Amino acid sequence: MRAPKNTIDNKVSLQKRLSALRNLPPFFKLIWQASPGLTLANVLLRLLKAAVPLAVLYVGKLIIDEVVRLAEGGGEGDTDALLLYVGIEFGLAIVSDLLNRGIALFDSLLGDLFANDSSVRLMQQAARLDLYQFENSEFYDKLERARQQTVRRTQLMSMVLGQLQDTITLVFLAAGLVAFAWWLILLVFVAVIPAFLGESHFNERSYSLIYGWTPERRELDYLRYTGASDETAKEIKMFGLSDFLIQRFKYLSDKYYHENKKLAVKRASWGALFAAIGSAGYYAAYVYIIYSTISGQLSVGDLTFYAGSFATMRNRLEEILNRFSKIGESALYLQDYFDFFTLSPQIAAPQKPRPFPRPIRQGFTFEGVGFHYPKQERWALRGVSFTLHPGEKLALVGENGAGKTTLVKLLARLYDPSEGRILLDGHDLSEYDPAELRQEIGVIFQDFVRFQFTAGDNIAVGRIAFKDVMPQIQDAAQRSLADGVVEKLPKRYEQMIGRRFAEGVDLSGGEWQKVALARAYIRDAQLLILDEPTAALDARSEHEVFVRFAELTRGKMAVLISHRFSTVRMADRILVLEGGQLLEVGSHEELLQQEGRYAELFRLQAKGYA
Repeated sequence: MRAPKNTIDNKVSLQKRLSALRNLPPFFKLIWQASPGLTLANVLLRLLKAAVPLAVLYVGKLIIDEVVRLAEGGGEGDTDALLLYVGIEFGLAIVSDLLNRGIALFDSLLGDLFANDSSVRLMQQAARLDLYQFENSEFYDKLERARQQTVRRTQLMSMVLGQLQDTITLVFLAAGLVAFAWWLILLVFVAVIPAFLGESHFNERSYSLIYGWTPERRELDYLRYTGASDETAKEIKMFGLSDFLIQRFKYLSDKYYHENKKLAVKRASWGALFAAIGSAGYYAAYVYIIYSTISGQLSVGDLTFYAGSFATMRNRLEEILNRFSKIGESALYLQDYFDFFTLSPQIAAPQKPRPFPRPIRQGFTFEGVGFHYPKQERWALRGVSFTLHPGEKLALVGENGAGKTTLVKLLARLYDPSEGRILLDGHDLSEYDPAELRQEIGVIFQDFVRFQFTAGDNIAVGRIAFKDVMPQIQDAAQRSLADGVVEKLPKRYEQMIGRRFAEGVDLSGGEWQKVALARAYIRDAQLLILDEPTAALDARSEHEVFVRFAELTRGKMAVLISHRFSTVRMADRILVLEGGQLLEVGSHEELLQQEGRYAELFRLQAKGYA
C-alpha cells in the first residue's frame, strides 16, 4: 500500500505564518461584501463588549468597599449607594449576556453568508478553468483545500474580531494597572510568552500534518463514499470488495490517527508546563497585591479590582497570543483558498473575438493537429488533417485509445492543440470566443452526467435558458424518443431522477441515454457530436434513434463516434484512427474496397453477429 508523504517538507516557519496575515484584509473584504450591515453591527457590539470586563471589576470594587464601610460601622448607615452599585452590576450582567448573544448571532449569520458566497465564487472559478486542469491530481488537492475554506472560515472571522475585542479590553485593564504598579504589566507578558511560543510551534506542526495529508484525506473521503454508495453497491457485493475497501480505509485512517496522536500528546505535555509558568506569574502578582492591602496601601475593594484585573489581563493576553498563533495558522489555510483563485485558464476569449459565423460556410479544418496531455509523453493525436464540411456527417472509428474522444474535445475547444491548428471558416479557432463556439455545438459524451434533477431539468441542461420553457423540453424529448421514458414516470417532467433524493426514480442505461440525447437536440446547434450515443440501447431502439437522427440533422454538421458499423455506415465520410493517427478516410463503401483496417474491423464485427 502507498504510504502517505512525509510532512517535513511542508513545515512552515513563523515568518511564513506572519506573512500569511496579509490574507486577512482581502478576507474581511469578502466578509464585508457578504453583508456590510451585519459586519458593522458585529464590530460595534464587540467594541461595547470590550469595555464590560473593566466596568464589572470596577463596580465590584465599589460594592466591596461599600460593604466593608458598612461592616465597620456595625451594619448601620445608608445602603442606597450599595443597592445602586448592585443594580449597576446586575444591569452590566444583562447587557453582557445580550451582547454575547448578539455577537454569536451575527457571527453565525455572517458565517453562513460568507460560506454561501465563497461556494458560489468557487463554482464560478471552477467554471472558468480548463478541462485539463480537472484531470490533474495536484489541481484536485488545491480544489479540496479551497472547498474546506468555504465552510471553515467562520471561526477565523470570530477569532480576528475577538482579537480586536480582547485587545481593547487589555488596553482598558492595563490603564488601571499602570496607576498601581506598571511592572505588573511586564510580568503578565513574561508569564504568557512561553505558552505563546509553544502554541505557535505546535500550530505549525499541525498545519504541516494536515497539508501533507491532503491527497490521503481525499482518498479517505473517496473510500468512505465508495464503500457505502448506491452507484458502487452492486460491484462491491459481486466482487467482494468490502474487505479490501475497509482495510485500505483503516490503514490510512489509523496512520493519520497515530501521526496526529503523537502531535496531540506532545502539545498537551508542553502546554501543561507553560500553563504552570503562567500560573506562577499570576500568583506572584497576587501575593504582592495582598501585601499591599495588608500594609494599608490598598483597600479590600482595590485588592479585588487589581487582582481581578491582573487575572483577566493575563487570561486575555494569553488568549490574544494563542489566538494570534491560530490566526496565523488559519491564514495559511486561507492562502489555499486564495491560491485556487490565482489559477487561470489557458483557453480564454481574445480581447476582440471574431464574430461567430451563422451559418458556418467553410467548416472546420484540422491542419497537422497533434495533442498530448500535460505531463504525458505519449501523443493522443499526431499529424491529423481533414475538413468537416457544412452539412456533412462524419464518423470516427478506431479502437479504444485511438484518439476519437480527444479529437472531438479539440473540436469543441475543450483543449487546444499541442501542435498544428484548427480553422473555422478559414480562421484559427482561437480567434473566436470559446463560449460562443460551444453554444453552436451540441455534444453528448459516452460518460454523460446523470444529474440528480427532475426529468425536465435533465433535458434542459442542454440549453439551460429553456429550463422553464416546457414546449422546447417536450420537443427535444420527442426528437430523442425520451418522451416515452418520461410518460412512464409518476410525475412526468417534474419527476426527480436518481436515488439520491426523496421519491427519486432511477432509469435504465438506455433510458438515461435517450434523456441525454434530448440535451443535444434542445441545443439546436450547428454541429452535433455524439460519442457512443447508442451504446446502452437495444438493436431496435438504436435503429429508431438513428432514423430520427438522420432526419433531424439534415443540412447540419454531425460527428459520430461509435464501435457499431451499423451506425457509422450512415455517415458521409468515415475517419479511421489508430494510435492517434489518421489511417483511412472515405465512405463505408470506399473503405471496404480499400481492404484496409476499416474493412478488417467491419468483417470481424459482422462475423461476431453471424
